[in-house]
Amino acid sequence: MQKRKLGSTGPEVSALGFGCMGLNFAYGPALPRQDAIDLIRAAVDRGVTFFDTAEAYGPFTNEEVVGEALAPIRDKVVIATKFGFKGGDSTAGLDSRPERIRAVADAALKRLRTDHIDLFYQHRVDPQVPMEDVAGTVKDLIREGKVRHFGLSEAGADSIQRAHAVQPVAALQSEYSLWWRAPEAEILPLCETLGIGFVPFSPLGRGFLTGKIDETTTFAKDDFRNVVPRFSAENRRANQVLVDLLGKIAAEKMATPAQIALAWLLSRKPWIVPIPGTTKLHRLDENVGAAAIELTPVDLLHINDALVGIEIRGERYPAHLAARVGR
Repeated sequence: MQKRKLGSTGPEVSALGFGCMGLNFAYGPALPRQDAIDLIRAAVDRGVTFFDTAEAYGPFTNEEVVGEALAPIRDKVVIATKFGFKGGDSTAGLDSRPERIRAVADAALKRLRTDHIDLFYQHRVDPQVPMEDVAGTVKDLIREGKVRHFGLSEAGADSIQRAHAVQPVAALQSEYSLWWRAPEAEILPLCETLGIGFVPFSPLGRGFLTGKIDETTTFAKDDFRNVVPRFSAENRRANQVLVDLLGKIAAEKMATPAQIALAWLLSRKPWIVPIPGTTKLHRLDENVGAAAIELTPVDLLHINDALVGIEIRGERYPAHLAARVGR
C-alpha cells in the first residue's frame, strides 16, 4: 500500500489506517479477543501501518488488544491513542488536566506494550482546561520521549490554532465522509495552511455508505447507532439516495460503494488518511482495495455535481454528544 505523510510534521503511514474502536466498543458485541488480534495482524499483512485506539474504547480493553496484536512488529507500525475523559469513561465527562494527561500516557504505554505513543490525541476539547496547558503537557511528554506527535480530535479552528502555537499539531482526527462534509468549509483549509494532517473517522458513515444498511436494518441493543438521529429509519430511507449514487459509480468502476467512498476521501488531499474499521476479514480486504482505485477528474466532477442535489437528513450526534465537538 502507498504511504502518506500526516502533514508537515507528522509520521509517514499507510494511505488507509485501521480504526480499532469497533472491535470491542460502540457497535454491538465485542469481537473475541483472539479474533480481534488476528484481524489487526491481517491488516498489517495487507500493508496497513496506522492503527487508532483510545483509552475510552472499552474503556482500556481496546488498547490492550492493540498492544498485544502489534507488540511483535512494534517498530513497523504507527499507533495513535487518546486522552480526555474522566477515568477513561466517555460517559463520565471531560478531563484534560495536565496531571490526567500524564497519567493516561503512562497507563497507555503499559497497555500498548511500548515505550512511546506515536500520536497522542486529545479526544475532545475540554473547555475547563486552557488549550495552551494541554499542548504544553503533551510537548513535555514529547521531550521525555513518551510521545512522538500531538493530535486533536473534533476540535474547532480556534482550539487548533491555540494548540499549534504551543506544540505543532501533527494530525486532526474528525468525522469526514461523503455524508458529512462540514470540515471542508473551515477545518481542511486551516489544516492545509498549518501543515496538519487530517484523519477522517467514520469514513463510511458508520457503515451506511457500504450499502449494507437500509431502513429495515436493526442494530444490537448496545449499538451506538440506535441513538444517532441520522440512523432513524426515516432518515436512513431519505439518505438512501446517496448510497444509490455510490452504487452506480461502483458498478462502472468494478468496485463496491465502500471502496468508492474511501477512494473519494483519498482523492481530496494527499495528507488525508481515513481510518475505516471493521470486524470482518472480507471487509478489511474490501477497504484495503480502495487504496488502489483511482477516481478520474471526470468521476470526481460527476460525484460532486450529484452531491449538490442530495440533502443528507439527520444530525450525526444526539444533542448531548454534539455539544462536545467543534470547540
